[in-house]
Amino acid sequence: MSSCVIRPMEPGDLDAFGAGFLEQGWTPRPEVWNKYLQEQASGARQVFVAEWEGQAAGYLTLVPEAQAGPFAGKGWPEIVDFNVLEKYQRHGIGGALMDAAEQAAAKISPVVTLGVGLHRGYGPAQRMYVKRGYIPDGSGVWYQNKPATPYGPCVNDDDLVLYLSKSLSR
Repeated sequence: MSSCVIRPMEPGDLDAFGAGFLEQGWTPRPEVWNKYLQEQASGARQVFVAEWEGQAAGYLTLVPEAQAGPFAGKGWPEIVDFNVLEKYQRHGIGGALMDAAEQAAAKISPVVTLGVGLHRGYGPAQRMYVKRGYIPDGSGVWYQNKPATPYGPCVNDDDLVLYLSKSLSR
């Protein structure tokens, strides 16, 4: 794990993540990453980047308060947009990013929250969150930022999520 360094996002990371996304068949999101840089500079969001052997390998963002879902308005920070590039997975990078985010969250709240997608692409994240002590809030599945109606229509895409929280020791 000594090859992993967690640091704030830098402008050069946008190209590295863009290339990494393309390499694994994903669409790069420079407009989102530019927004993250701006929000990091203003203090509206913390952006943690994992550097593995000198390369930007993954990132995670932490907002000071959930803006949507069942935790909105509770004053609890939320982990948002967590990615480790596939070629860097299985090196403990995701755990290192989560450790950094949880430590930062513990400075402002006794609880940290997140939402996780339900399709198979989120499988590794789902397992990691459970192993780290995150539990569902009990409000059921949410779709497009609203509680999914029992037996109602939804699509198993990135907008279908389960919200989880974890108590942090302060």
